[in-house]
Amino acid sequence: MFVPSPASAGISDEQRLAERFAPVVALVHQDTECGPGEPYQPSDVDAFLGNESVALRGPWDRDDLVKIAPTTDDLSKGLAGYHLDFPGNPLKPGCDYELWARVATAGTPPTVYAHLATETGRNDRLALQYWFYYPFNDYNNKHESDWETVQLVFAAQDAAEALTQQPVEVGYSQHEGVEVARWGDPKLELVDGTHPVVRVASGSHANYYDAALFLGRSSQQGFGCDDTRTPADSVRPAVKLIPSDPAAARAALPWIAYEGRWGQREQAFYNGPTGPGTKERWTNPISFEEEHGRDRSYAVPAGGLLGTTATDFFCSGVADGSDVVRKLADDPTPLLIGAGLLILVVSYLIRRTSWRPTAPLRLARRRAGGQVLAAAARMYVSRWTLFVPIGLVVIPAFLLAGALQSLIVGTPRIAGIAAGGEAGGLRVTVAALVSYVIVGIVIVAVLGATTRALVEIDAEREVGPRRAYQLSSAHWRRVVGALLVSTILVALLSLTIVLLPVAIALIVAFALFVPVVELEGESAPGALRRSAQLVRHQILKVAALLALSILLATAVGPLLGTLMILATNAPFPLANVIAGLTFAFLMPYVALTMAYVYFDTLVREQLRRLEPAAPPTLPAELVS
Repeated sequence: MFVPSPASAGISDEQRLAERFAPVVALVHQDTECGPGEPYQPSDVDAFLGNESVALRGPWDRDDLVKIAPTTDDLSKGLAGYHLDFPGNPLKPGCDYELWARVATAGTPPTVYAHLATETGRNDRLALQYWFYYPFNDYNNKHESDWETVQLVFAAQDAAEALTQQPVEVGYSQHEGVEVARWGDPKLELVDGTHPVVRVASGSHANYYDAALFLGRSSQQGFGCDDTRTPADSVRPAVKLIPSDPAAARAALPWIAYEGRWGQREQAFYNGPTGPGTKERWTNPISFEEEHGRDRSYAVPAGGLLGTTATDFFCSGVADGSDVVRKLADDPTPLLIGAGLLILVVSYLIRRTSWRPTAPLRLARRRAGGQVLAAAARMYVSRWTLFVPIGLVVIPAFLLAGALQSLIVGTPRIAGIAAGGEAGGLRVTVAALVSYVIVGIVIVAVLGATTRALVEIDAEREVGPRRAYQLSSAHWRRVVGALLVSTILVALLSLTIVLLPVAIALIVAFALFVPVVELEGESAPGALRRSAQLVRHQILKVAALLALSILLATAVGPLLGTLMILATNAPFPLANVIAGLTFAFLMPYVALTMAYVYFDTLVREQLRRLEPAAPPTLPAELVS
């Protein structure tokens, strides 16, 4: 049985219970101001009430200002349909809210509001709720203010009885849903045996039990990805009690009666939220958790046999898509103009090129951009049993790169270097470089083998995957050398930012170095010069086909994996496997496309050499 200490003798049972089980909050660490991480702590509401930078607006019109610096007594009137308005634009937040909140909360401790709630007809259960207030929600649905909840359920009728026992279960709020755990569940981490550890997702403030990247595909789970990964800052908020008696609650904290919204009026999910007293879980805490609770959240795999391209694509795609929607809501004009221009450019390119079929076995001929794509597709389909095995060698490269990444990043100490801090960042960089080199070498090998196979087919000679790789292996040092030289050059130019357009131009200029090495036997530097020489007269065409090839290789697989995530309940690792296999299947088609581009530029160069020189222009007086 719980026995109160002498120091707590004058404290109510409700306050004792709230203090005993107060959660420990783990916030994703923020290294730099306005950088990645969580800048907001669970805040004291009083820091924002009576603040001269906060306005109260009425329900009649967006600009109906009721009062500057509304107080807690002002909000006690209920004011359904009213809005608090903070300085800033939630659709274009920048760093405004973070800087403003830091000033507003200066000198106030992190705070959590505890409330004991009962439900009519459920006298066998008592809910201890902890309400967290954050001044801004910096997730996909950005809005001013955010209220989140952690709820502990006791098999008790009042606080005195609850003090004699442990909770039955605990529920963490996550968007519109709740993740529930039994008390004693292995996923529930406790400090000092009674204080649940709550891992707060950066930006959304959804509450989780584990440190991971969580994927949601519904309103209850949240649509997008929540990040609670370490390093994290541990915070133990001060506990303010909202008495269970409604009259006592309004007397202690008058703002609890406020029925309006705690943020600027905006469209749909950008609107500020209502407060605790308006929520269903406030009056029906047990039923709400039973109806909306689930026993797990879905963590995105940290690694996998074929990488995490599908899940990464889903997370970034949802975030980027949300940014587009938010910008449309704020000011649609720039995006609509940009989309219109893009449609015009794509339409022009499609209409400008020719798509009529050409004989794919006749390599030495000119082809329009559409004909290049069509010829590559016809060749791939007609010889898929040759080209699919050529592309599948990418899979062992993925496996090796993934294993080395895990070894480099995950080993506690390598050569005396620890895994955390700045050294950990160095490890991540080294792991990324190792992966790039391994996968890059295999990709150029696929390009070389595909090019060799295409030439053999055109010469009507028998060729299989092994033969294609044997033929291309004769020049592997030159191909790898050209890859490394071009990569270093492009990387150095990209680092300057100012010379980034030059780096992009070099990527296009060097696009044909693999077939140049394979079919002309050039050295690494010579292959890069020769590729640039061939491309310069067809730079826009080569750039368009190269961009389309890169898009096919990098986006189609993750897109298919994302569709699987959205449309099925298949495990997330399976979506990543599908994405990796799709990449392997598409690489030979990309290689065929670039091989046909090479022959197109080669033929055009030869034809230019055969053109007769233009006759000299005679002076006008001699012509007359």
